[in-house]
Amino acid sequence: MIKQQTDLFPDEMWVTNVQVATVWTSPESARAVDTAGLSNPTNIDTWIANLTHEAKLALCDENRVQSQLLYGEPVLIDEIKEEWAKVVIPSQPSKKDERGYPGWVPLKQLAQVKKGEWKSDLTVAITSDKAWLTSGEGEKLMKLSYMTLLPVEEIQKEKVKVKTPQGFGYIHTSSTKVFTTSLGKEKGTGKEIVEAGEPFLELSYFWGGMSSFGYDCSGLAYAAHKANGYQIPRDAGDQAASGKKVAFDELLPGDLIFFAYEEGKGKLHHVGIFYGNGKMLHSPQTGKGIEIITLEGTKYEKELCAACRYWHENEEY
Repeated sequence: MIKQQTDLFPDEMWVTNVQVATVWTSPESARAVDTAGLSNPTNIDTWIANLTHEAKLALCDENRVQSQLLYGEPVLIDEIKEEWAKVVIPSQPSKKDERGYPGWVPLKQLAQVKKGEWKSDLTVAITSDKAWLTSGEGEKLMKLSYMTLLPVEEIQKEKVKVKTPQGFGYIHTSSTKVFTTSLGKEKGTGKEIVEAGEPFLELSYFWGGMSSFGYDCSGLAYAAHKANGYQIPRDAGDQAASGKKVAFDELLPGDLIFFAYEEGKGKLHHVGIFYGNGKMLHSPQTGKGIEIITLEGTKYEKELCAACRYWHENEEY
């Protein structure tokens, strides 16, 4: 169930203060070519567009990037080192830290808010590919990613008034879904998990990507589940370990399928969403876009190593 888990945070809590904050392995991991993704405000479109194929590959191959945060996503800060903050992300479960996913973020991409003022009975989720946060006069302030969650101040006829680290903003209702914060987002079916991924077909793969500006394989699986009320681990290995195991001959749309080197016997390296009829929806690798493929006859058929399920139709499951 996707909730804003403010109980985990101190009275003065930290939240993400840019459209997407990239979580780096260390403060030294970021490069000059990453400036548009390190600033405040960020311009994620420009950053990704200006990266060469080699520069994108290096984010993975040189172990530079760990994950990403969306606007308003809360973090715990363990350490501040000059202009960087070592954070833990409770909304992204990980075996790396029992509290959540760890990494480093530029301190200027975070902001402190008072927990009592930040909390709200209602939360809004962005359900379109992207949506503009605007001022009360309609001025475009920030382009926000799919599945950005923000506390609701007021529901108006055509807009939702939301709390942000900079004060109040507005998002058009056509791009949103409002849910009760304490209950979390309504849980969807496996079919709805598949449907959550379909709008992103052809979106370019981005290592560490957790936003609709670019997903990696496990980021896409995470977002599709988040859209349907399920909080799953952030990384593919943790996703495989935590879900309900499913036999390959019992796969249903929305299940996660995993792949390992050495024809399924080596290190797990990839996850896809089972689409049905022997197909999967996945974000494959740097240089390629999200796609639906038939497994038969591909390397993935030989590398298939595990499958699991997080979704269910019955609340008592």
